[in-house]
Amino acid sequence: MDFEHSPRSRELQERLLEFMDAHIYPNEHRFHEEIEANRGAGNAWQPTKVIEELKPKAQAAGLWNLFLPRSPRAPNGGLSNLDYAPLCEIMGRVHFAPEVFNCSAPDTGNMETFERYASEELKRKWLDPLLRGEIRSAFLMTEPDVASSDATNIQSRIERRGDTYVINGRKWWSSGAGDPRCKVYIVMGKTDPNAERHKQQSMIVVPSDTPGIKVERALSIFGYDDAPHGHMQVLLDDVTVPASNVLLGEGRGFEIAQGRLGPGRIHHCMRSVGAAERALEFMCRRLASRVAFGKAISEQSVWHERIAQARCMIDQARLLTLKAAYMMDTVGNKAARAEIAMIKVVAPNMAGQIIDWAIQAHGAAGVSPDFPLAYMYANQRTLRFADGPDEVHRAAIAKIELRKHDTRRNFRAGDAEEMPITRGS
Repeated sequence: MDFEHSPRSRELQERLLEFMDAHIYPNEHRFHEEIEANRGAGNAWQPTKVIEELKPKAQAAGLWNLFLPRSPRAPNGGLSNLDYAPLCEIMGRVHFAPEVFNCSAPDTGNMETFERYASEELKRKWLDPLLRGEIRSAFLMTEPDVASSDATNIQSRIERRGDTYVINGRKWWSSGAGDPRCKVYIVMGKTDPNAERHKQQSMIVVPSDTPGIKVERALSIFGYDDAPHGHMQVLLDDVTVPASNVLLGEGRGFEIAQGRLGPGRIHHCMRSVGAAERALEFMCRRLASRVAFGKAISEQSVWHERIAQARCMIDQARLLTLKAAYMMDTVGNKAARAEIAMIKVVAPNMAGQIIDWAIQAHGAAGVSPDFPLAYMYANQRTLRFADGPDEVHRAAIAKIELRKHDTRRNFRAGDAEEMPITRGS
């Protein structure tokens, strides 16, 4: 098993680190101040000037669309999952950084979905402007009235009527739907309630200005509304689109979701590793700069334990994520389903614990807006159910493990064959 990154990946890492130092970290406070100023003026839901100013700089530096794997539309054919992973970790150190490089969710997952499963007509209409950064997108899957951790519960209907499909339902946690630049949704819903359990769902492309769409409210996370991106509740009332907008065909929604969410989980987990690394840096600097009970807090043995444990946890999570990326590249997403599920459990839990320790090291300052730790914690805690709750992933891991040792083969066929398909941002 070889985790060596290619020369191109190593070069991009160096350039990305330089860009972060020159442009991202110095603008962290400006980003938040601009959003608060917009909110004070009565409209937080507008693009920030700072990100729009940085995007051309990222393009000029050749740090654009780095996520798109092995595609003719990607720069130089794209990177492997293994080569992209360290870049994703670097971007994950600051929550808004991925957008600067056109590598932020849900656009990354949606662009990969268009690249893999859409017609050339849909690619020209939606994928190309997304890749240019001219528009943004949203992914509508989760619903408020059912347990969406089991996506077969989804009740939104996509019904064929002649040359069109008519969509009815209510979605929530539709990440990105608050942004005024959001011009297209990918919607998952039920086309045939009587089909086999995993063949009932389909995915369809819906322009965000289609009649019948109503963004009902913004949903906050621990009090953060994530403006101007947002996580919205969206009503779809007799929303009608051409039949050609369905992806791959009826009943293939789960197949598409698996292809979409595998790489997305790698991205989330490497960003979690990056967030944890930065939290550890904050923690060490704070402990060394504060004195309590006559000596530097960094000399207290309890903090030695936490710092050492944090380093072990970060490196373990990184290695497991790199293993999953390597397997996805070499044997495919299906063969890597256990590793993908494992990293999705391990990485957010790891990052959440380390950020919690960093908050503790900062005292009251840790929960204030003077440091990014509180917002980082909110993001990592959310990731424990975004793209599938811990419990669903653990169940999948356990089934795969039990199947290895079950000589009686008493599991139903397919019990351990699929990755869990749950809400993806």
